[in-house]
Amino acid sequence: MLATLIPLLDNTMNVPAYSIFAQRENLLANPSLLGTGSLDMASRVLGLEIINNMGLDSVASDRTVVFIEVNNISVFADIENECHVNPRKIVLLANKSVKPTEQYINRFAALKQKGFGLAIKGLAYTQFEEYKPILALMDYALLDHKRVNITVARTYFSQRYPNLKLIAVNVNTREDYEALTEKEGYCMYEGEFFRVPVAVGDKEVAPLKANYIELLNVVNAPNFNLSDAASVISRDTALVISLLGMVNKMSRNSEITSVNHAAAMLGQKELKKWINTAVTKELCADRPNEITRLSLLRAKFAENLAPVFDQAQLASEYFLMGLFSVIDIILDKTMEEALNLVKVSRGINDALLRHEGDLAPMLDFIVRYENASFQEVSRQMLLKNIDDDKVYDAYVQSLIWYRDMFLKK
Repeated sequence: MLATLIPLLDNTMNVPAYSIFAQRENLLANPSLLGTGSLDMASRVLGLEIINNMGLDSVASDRTVVFIEVNNISVFADIENECHVNPRKIVLLANKSVKPTEQYINRFAALKQKGFGLAIKGLAYTQFEEYKPILALMDYALLDHKRVNITVARTYFSQRYPNLKLIAVNVNTREDYEALTEKEGYCMYEGEFFRVPVAVGDKEVAPLKANYIELLNVVNAPNFNLSDAASVISRDTALVISLLGMVNKMSRNSEITSVNHAAAMLGQKELKKWINTAVTKELCADRPNEITRLSLLRAKFAENLAPVFDQAQLASEYFLMGLFSVIDIILDKTMEEALNLVKVSRGINDALLRHEGDLAPMLDFIVRYENASFQEVSRQMLLKNIDDDKVYDAYVQSLIWYRDMFLKK
């Protein structure tokens, strides 16, 4: 099984929802599934199984919902009893394989009555009238912004379906996102635009960010000195509070007398790991939360994948590569300028700057996995004889790690 979460961003670049993209089997290893075998287990709602297995809190917060795909067959599954989470946190996303017939209308009405949110995607403008009974039940409609005039669509939907919200898909540039938000027709946007820097190379690093970069350089140097790290931490109250909180969780009965004492109690290895995550979070403070999440999940996913790819000895280096893979966005600089500010290994530098070297294939794999490019992911796993479930488990464990570190109170 393969699964990834695609964020949906709103007009303020917050993330009110995620969409689960999933694939049950490696289609290249099981080509029969591309033909008649595609109907095997078609009645199962894969996204719901994933949510039940990993827990909703690993995917969504109190402020987010999760879109889960259903088709013309799986929509008739026993979704109400198979859903083990709050149905109001789930939006069932149908495609145009469902038809505006009585059986589908009645089924969607029943699901809506049970508290599930409803959405539909893939409809062309010419199908809006035909699907009127279905659209009347929907909470969201996902539209390809390149094929729809949003000014016309906004007028059309506001008059006929005033409670239906529009979501733009395939929004892959920041320019498109900004143009669409100005027109105020969509409530959410799906695409890769959030990974594009707002500005490149035209800003100085703010004072606190300079401290954070110095701290990263201290702990990523060979055999770094704990006192040097403690000295830099002491310049930032937020980092001191975070460090003390971390140490107190590990040793509740100890009295911390200084930042140096706290650093020593944590130890060189754990202090380095904490700094690389906590500092990255602080660096992302003026960026959308999704950038923080992306950076940290990439780091942990890469670390978890290292033994799966028979490269366990490189786990720490993979972690840093994933962590710094969006440092250009965090610092509003080109990748070259950003990497010049932090001390990373030659392997990490080559992977992030030139997409070359021993670490680069892992970064490519992770980015393709994030984007649900499962055909290419499957091809790479087939060539390396890697089990799908091990990759899926590595991804799920990164979600749980992120939840436990940053979301649990």
